[in-house]
Amino acid sequence: MAHTGARPTTREVELDAGGVPVSALLAEPADHPPRGVVLALHGSGMRAGYFAGVGDRADALTTLGPAVGWTVLAVDRPGYGRSAEAFPAGLGLDAQAAVVRAAVADFAARHDTGGGIGVVAHSYGGKLALVLASGGLDVIGLDISGCGHRYAVVPDADATARGGGWRLNWGLLGLYPPGTLRRSAALVAPLPAEERAEALRWPHRFAEVAARVRAPVRLTFAEHEHWWHHDEATLADLAAGLGSARVVVDRLAGAGHNVGLGWAARAYHLRALAFLEECLAGVAGQGR
Repeated sequence: MAHTGARPTTREVELDAGGVPVSALLAEPADHPPRGVVLALHGSGMRAGYFAGVGDRADALTTLGPAVGWTVLAVDRPGYGRSAEAFPAGLGLDAQAAVVRAAVADFAARHDTGGGIGVVAHSYGGKLALVLASGGLDVIGLDISGCGHRYAVVPDADATARGGGWRLNWGLLGLYPPGTLRRSAALVAPLPAEERAEALRWPHRFAEVAARVRAPVRLTFAEHEHWWHHDEATLADLAAGLGSARVVVDRLAGAGHNVGLGWAARAYHLRALAFLEECLAGVAGQGR
């Protein structure tokens, strides 16, 4: 189908997760059915708007995804957005996964999902992505940034104060366009208590979750990533723990933890979409 060149738009939608409202941002191709759906899962202390970017938004996932034929569905994870009233303390990973599965089922019942659902996830959203893929949600592939399995700092209430909030969450000021921190204030949300507690348990949960993942996985670590250990030996151990037939570990130069908001955002998002294209081709080749 020929493209008209119409620019995709992003709109707010609400999904029904078994009676719980889940807010999300939806961006669809302007003039043709989607190749597939990108389910985007944000990190702790932010909302789905992370994937819509700040400033001119040209490098955002919600802009680039539809431009190359993918629907992007960026959800506010349980405890954020409209579900915060139902879950004021947030939810642990397993309960979050149940809510997200129900929300995705509601979306799929009303929208064309093309060749399948792929996941792009950041930070804590990467943990949720692995839990989702380990059972209950059929995905073609996972592209995860800013999420490992061995913390470089303890993620408790004082971690930001001890490690320096800017250094941990952003890296260096020059990695981001001018005004990014100020404009990103609209994306920030309170960190739910259950989510904070669950974060401490992740290194102990990773092995059993990762072993059950079968979908292809791509993991990206920013050059200036400070939350996680990402030396070569650690990354080899991380990759070996995944039950996936294909695991790709990548590094992103000139980027801090919030890769989706920096100068390197375009490069990251295009690589993530290319990886999901490879996953889609693999599914087609298997006659799924």
